[in-house]
Amino acid sequence: MKSGHMRIAVHAFDGITMFHLSAPLLVFGELGRLGLAADWQTTVWTRDAQAVRTVEGVTIGDVSGPEAMDEADLLVFPSWPTGLPVADEELAARIRHAHERGAQVAGLCLGAFPVVDSGLLDDRVAVTHWAAAPQLAGRRPGVTVDPAALYVDHGDVLTSAGTASAIDACLNVVRSHLGSAVATTVSRHLVVAPHRDGDQAQYVERPLAEPGGVGHLAPTLEWASSHLEERLTVDDLARQARMSRRNFTRRFEEVTGTSPARWILARRLDESRRLLETTDWSIARISQACGFNSPVTFRQNFSAAYATTPTSYRSRFTSPV
Repeated sequence: MKSGHMRIAVHAFDGITMFHLSAPLLVFGELGRLGLAADWQTTVWTRDAQAVRTVEGVTIGDVSGPEAMDEADLLVFPSWPTGLPVADEELAARIRHAHERGAQVAGLCLGAFPVVDSGLLDDRVAVTHWAAAPQLAGRRPGVTVDPAALYVDHGDVLTSAGTASAIDACLNVVRSHLGSAVATTVSRHLVVAPHRDGDQAQYVERPLAEPGGVGHLAPTLEWASSHLEERLTVDDLARQARMSRRNFTRRFEEVTGTSPARWILARRLDESRRLLETTDWSIARISQACGFNSPVTFRQNFSAAYATTPTSYRSRFTSPV
C-alpha cells in the first residue's frame, strides 16, 4: 500500500481547547508512531505565527504562520473562537486558494464556521456541534446544515460535529487515503470505535457499554460482528440480547444512534473493505462472507455507500507487485 505524502496544516488560536487541537494531532500523529505512514506531516499554525494559550492555560509555542496553508494537502480547522466571528476575506481567500489547487479542507466542530465562510459549502450540506447548528444555518445562504450527523464528507470538504466526532472525522480521512485496515489499526491503538458512520446521530441517550443489566448491548453487537455471514434479522439480535423485539429496537437506537438494519449493513460494508484490502478473495466470496444475498446486491450497496465499485476500491488500496 502506498500512502503518498500528506502535509496537514492545523489552525490554532488563543482560547482553543486542548481537546479540539489534540484530536487531529493525535489521529494523524499515530500514523507515524505506528509506522503506518511516516510521510504524513502535521504543522500547527496561527494567524500571526505567535504562540497561543489554550483555554486550559497551556502555552503552545512551536507554531508556523498562515503560509503553512499554502502548501498543505489538508487544512484542518479544529475549532473557532468564542463568539464565532466571521472569517475575514484574507483567510477565506486562502482557504479557497488551497481548495482550488486540490487541498482537502476539514472543519471540525465549530471549525465548520470558517469553512462555510469561505464559500466552499455553498449549495452543499455541512454539520457542526448541535448547539451551534442554528447559527451555522444562518451564516451563509445556500448552505444546508444537518443538525444530527456526526460528520459530512464531500471528499474535498469535510465538516464534523463536536468533541469525539472530530476523531471519527479524522479517522475517516485516514480511511479514505490509507484504507480501512490502517484506520482500524489506529483506532484500536487509540481505543476508540473503528468506524462510526457520518450520518449516525450526534446525541445518544445512554452509553453503549453500561456494565451489566439487560440493556447492555455490547456483547450482542460483538456477536453480530462475528456472524456477518449469516442473515441476522432484528429478531435474531433481540433473542441474542434476551429482549423483546420492540424493547431491543428502541434500546438499540438509543445507544447507537441508528437502526439495527443500518448498523448491520455498515458492519458488512466495513468487513468487505477489510477483505478487499487484505485478501485476494473473489468478489463472490467476499459477498458471501459479509452476508450479502448475491454479488450484485453487494456491488449495489458498496457503490451506493462509497461511490466506487469493489474492484476499483481494491485496486486503489493494493500495492503493485
